[in-house]
Amino acid sequence: MAGFVSHFTNRLDAKGRVSIPAPFRAVLARDGFEGLYCFNSTHNPAVDAGGNQLLAEIKTQTEKFAKLTSDHDMLAAALFGDSEILKVDGDGRMTISDMIREQTGLSDQVTFVGLDYKFQIWEPQKYREYRAEAQKRALAMLSALGPASSQGGPA
Repeated sequence: MAGFVSHFTNRLDAKGRVSIPAPFRAVLARDGFEGLYCFNSTHNPAVDAGGNQLLAEIKTQTEKFAKLTSDHDMLAAALFGDSEILKVDGDGRMTISDMIREQTGLSDQVTFVGLDYKFQIWEPQKYREYRAEAQKRALAMLSALGPASSQGGPA
């Protein structure tokens, strides 16, 4: 798998920096994006982050709407206008910006959560609560598919 997987919790240092997990840095390096593209999640108290794969997905979504329309402009404002590109230093650290702090409520720790083409930045306790709910909902969604679907195809 070439995407972001697993989750990691790291401490902020005295300067407000945090190390991006090594497996995530490897994905970013393969992706070739300079820095880290970040924007507020549209549905969670988290920040979405990534590189070229994330930007390609955003472009795919915004292209579904005609340009110069209010729907396109609102989506673009949320995904581009409310974003920032953060630098990653030579040691793989990023500085937690005010935008990230405001969206997530981070204090001294950061949880990074892999979501294949992107990862999210969470306050650890909020992520634990979200994770518990996500596991319940995922089980319900998979159960709704029925036994044929869970075995890879029709019976």
